[in-house]
Amino acid sequence: MHESLLEADEPDPVMLLRPRGASCVLIACDHAGKRMPRRLGTLGLHEPDLSRHIAWDIGAWGVTRRLAEALDACAIGQAYSRLVMDCNRQPAWPSAVPEVSESTPIPGNQGLTEQDREARRIAVHAPYHEALGELLAERRAAGRPTMLLAMHSFTPVYKGVSRPWHAGVLFNRDTRMAFAMRDLLRAESGFMEGGLVVGENEPYAVSDSSDYTVPMHAEPHGTPYLELEVRQDLIAEEAGQERWAALLARLLPLACATLPELR
Repeated sequence: MHESLLEADEPDPVMLLRPRGASCVLIACDHAGKRMPRRLGTLGLHEPDLSRHIAWDIGAWGVTRRLAEALDACAIGQAYSRLVMDCNRQPAWPSAVPEVSESTPIPGNQGLTEQDREARRIAVHAPYHEALGELLAERRAAGRPTMLLAMHSFTPVYKGVSRPWHAGVLFNRDTRMAFAMRDLLRAESGFMEGGLVVGENEPYAVSDSSDYTVPMHAEPHGTPYLELEVRQDLIAEEAGQERWAALLARLLPLACATLPELR
């Protein structure tokens, strides 16, 4: 039996908003938080590293919270840092508990035993995905139209290479919501000077070998989905989060209306 990684007074890993929200949109924010379980300390990192993108998706939960309120949508987020265990990775993959993130070594993730990894899975990964799976199953059982929005953010520069996109729409087998949102975002000529630069499977792409949330919870059930990346410098502060949440709250219903099963 594994000793619990989280102590009794530590926050629950699952942050849940508006579980009975009326919207067809259900938002999942896999990298919402940057908390570290007390037993893990700082994983050997200095505080500035724990506030970087390697630890969480900067601004993503702020947008998620505001978007959930604007749409009356259910939202779920992971409170603990992806450096503990990445909830958008299969737990058995090496990338789920990275020894190096971007170019930064993570001392507390090196030389882990299977028992160490399993303790993290039980404490962080499993509760989040069990909760998300239950929310989606309840909606399917009730016959509720549902679109899964996986909300993320990305760095403006990665390993010295600048990224030109303001946002990216990500997809695997089902392109419908991604392409609908791509077109709507690109049509927003006044939102950013020169228009929005929107990537298709950029700066990342969804696949069965690199992602977990969409391949696990959406595609096997035929649930429409969109994985959305917003550049973190645009949403790092509250004003940017409010601006992007308002934009998405206006466009997402239009994108959903293009799919008969969501009308």
